[in-house]
Amino acid sequence: MSPKAKTRYKCSNCGAVSPKWVGQCPECKEWNSYIEFVDSPSKTNKYNNASANFHYLNTTDNPKRYSTKISEFDRVVGGGIMSGSVVLLGGDPGIGKSTIALQILNYLIKNENIKALYFSGEESVHQLSLRAKRLNIDDKAFLLSTEVNIAAILNGIKKEKPQIAIIDSIQTAYSPNSDSLPGSISQVRECAIELMTVGKKNNIIIILIGHITKDGNIAGPKLLEHLVDTVLYMEGDKNNYFRILRSVKNRFGSTNEIGIFEMKQHGLEPVKNPSEIFLNERRKSASGSVVTCGLDSSRPLLIEIQALTTKATYAAPQRTTTGINTKRLSMLLAVIERQLEIFTGQFDVFVNIVGGLKFNEPAMDLPTIVAIVSSIRNVPIPDDTVIFGEVGLTGEIRNVSRIEQRVTEALRMGFQQIFLPTSARKSLKHFDKKIKLNFVSDIQSLIRTLF
Repeated sequence: MSPKAKTRYKCSNCGAVSPKWVGQCPECKEWNSYIEFVDSPSKTNKYNNASANFHYLNTTDNPKRYSTKISEFDRVVGGGIMSGSVVLLGGDPGIGKSTIALQILNYLIKNENIKALYFSGEESVHQLSLRAKRLNIDDKAFLLSTEVNIAAILNGIKKEKPQIAIIDSIQTAYSPNSDSLPGSISQVRECAIELMTVGKKNNIIIILIGHITKDGNIAGPKLLEHLVDTVLYMEGDKNNYFRILRSVKNRFGSTNEIGIFEMKQHGLEPVKNPSEIFLNERRKSASGSVVTCGLDSSRPLLIEIQALTTKATYAAPQRTTTGINTKRLSMLLAVIERQLEIFTGQFDVFVNIVGGLKFNEPAMDLPTIVAIVSSIRNVPIPDDTVIFGEVGLTGEIRNVSRIEQRVTEALRMGFQQIFLPTSARKSLKHFDKKIKLNFVSDIQSLIRTLF
């Protein structure tokens, strides 16, 4: 017997199959009806007729890159979607994955005159038709199917021969060759491999939409991310209008780009000037408010950090943060107490990054400290000031990455002065006449200058 042969048991009465012998058939309730049989693979050697196709690198055709005309999306994927690529788009439920997928189809059909298929396993045709009307999308521009059987999906792709196919979502698709439930590891892996094979062989763009687990990872095996060419994450708070599209893997472009969108009634709209949007409603001359320049991937963004301190009501003061790490805040409060001799244990401290953004980089240390001290002393920071830098436990201010890009962004937005680490002086000499640069080496000297 071949080592891959499987022994199973089949009911002689109703034909039900079981991996082990049972006394009573659970289907027809017949006793002692199970008969042993063996599933043995074919005796013929299936590798005898297999052969590989070889190509010279300089004779292969360059794949076409399709621009979606959505500036922020094209920015993230490297200028457009490459033909024959497999893209995995993940995000929380309701974050806008299906919305941006429909918008991508709409732009590609109108501008590139291509054929597209959309397979939806979660929404009905009526639901998608209502969404298409809300997004001003021509619902006759692409073919829609609610099929979730991967065999039927593959046959449909081979029959219609589209340039792009979207599977929404990969967790709802199932293969009849597997006994596991849809969404399981084996089902997701097998369906993804089948779709990838068809896409590569026929030069079809395949976009797989995936769910996010509680850990923030795309549901299914990690192998899924290794199979595809591009992995995109849609981030943001459902209660906030802004969405961030981030690339964590891209075989055809950089992974250091992000796209920022605003959710509106007619879909996701690219935000061309994020810094202006995030600072648009900032209150002038307010204590506890500091403008800083954060770096998300390689993109500098001017944002507002707000701090609010009030007398603690209970013995254990509150420490609440939105957008920065709570443990990092605890460390910064300890630095304030030790190096500035400002006792923060008597205050409840609330720190917030406006706009629902999240920044865990060290450049947020210095503006956070300044915002807290500004709130405690009730003294506002000048409105034309930008502050950023890493703070050590001894109070020293350290340099941060891509500092020239941060200064350029502040200059572009019309700010007059910047407080930044002294160690950045050499690399910023050419900015001396364009904007006032205040180099500081420790938080004690900075606080004396500002207050």
